Amino acid sequence: MTNSNPIQPLDPHQLTADLIRCASVTPAEGGALVLLESLLTEAGFSCQRCDRGDVSNLVARWGDLAHPKTLGFNGHTDVVPVGDVAAWTVDPFGAEEKDGFLYGRGATDMKSGVAAFVAAAVDHVRNTPPEGAVLITITGDEEGDAVDGTLAILEHMEAAGEKMSVCLVGEPTCPNEMGEMIKIGRRGSLSAWFTVTGVQGHSAYPHRANNPLNAMARLMDRLASHELDQGTEHFDASTLAVVTIDTGNPATNVIPAQTKSTVNIRFNDAHSGESLTQWLQAEADRVAAEFGVEIDMRVKISGESFITPPGPLSDLVCAAVEAETGRCPELSTTGGTSDARFIKSHCPVVEIGLVGKTMHQVDERVEIAHIHQLKSIYARILETYFASDR
Repeated sequence: MTNSNPIQPLDPHQLTADLIRCASVTPAEGGALVLLESLLTEAGFSCQRCDRGDVSNLVARWGDLAHPKTLGFNGHTDVVPVGDVAAWTVDPFGAEEKDGFLYGRGATDMKSGVAAFVAAAVDHVRNTPPEGAVLITITGDEEGDAVDGTLAILEHMEAAGEKMSVCLVGEPTCPNEMGEMIKIGRRGSLSAWFTVTGVQGHSAYPHRANNPLNAMARLMDRLASHELDQGTEHFDASTLAVVTIDTGNPATNVIPAQTKSTVNIRFNDAHSGESLTQWLQAEADRVAAEFGVEIDMRVKISGESFITPPGPLSDLVCAAVEAETGRCPELSTTGGTSDARFIKSHCPVVEIGLVGKTMHQVDERVEIAHIHQLKSIYARILETYFASDR
């Protein structure tokens, strides 16, 4: 039943500014979750902290989570470090406004997204209490190792027997224009660290040494020149980047004993972290045997690739975006990783957010009009989702 006396709408612009003023550099909470918990509790949400380790996490529930229609929102309030403060033209945590933009670390990634979906959810349950449930999950560990954030929230929910039917992640998804893109999946990410050990010696007598750099150069060339695939139905081709080769040898007359390197792979659904690990190990073993050196490898899989196939959820989001922006968004799987990689095992998930051009940059900023527009998109999604029979 619609409330005949609507409450004053929650301003997402002001809430974004308040959140920017919280210096929540990962994993510091900085007051951001305290602020949101107070606001959501006042709006009638049942809030619970499920902190783990040094990470702060918040779960806010409205309605019966046993209901088959439970719409979830996910986001983070932690931000990356500001870097060189002297390079900023504003206080990174001052939430200053200039020429229609709101400045500050986290303005784009992603305190504005959190503010927009919190404002939309609060207004919706106050003025049009839905038959169903709304769940808001916010972590302080997305920009860090991401092991004690959304993962901890999902484990907490599983232990409590709670489940979202669908979930929206509020990460910035648009490259240049508001509403041009949503994410229905993400590539996987894997990093591998190699250590090649040979025999140190004098550079004038290379036959008495075994230069590990020769083996490393061969290995990195083999990896970097290999075509992993040519792309799949929903994904671009997988990529491998050599990101560093480190020897630390200042002498020109010494063949070093050891050298190290790191590669990062962004992979599509033609691969898994395990299959790529096996390939990397096979290549390392081949080069080690060829050059007579030892090669140790350590791998970290940050996330597997995933896809939420186009269907009811992406249709719902696209319709809301087009209604509010006039653009029919592209369904994309580009970009880095996000916490959607954890949620995809829990329920269907789609990412929809702001323009991300300045995220992680000096003078990070968000167009204020876009914050209000994003709230309107979320509000339309809420209204349509709870009004439909699906």
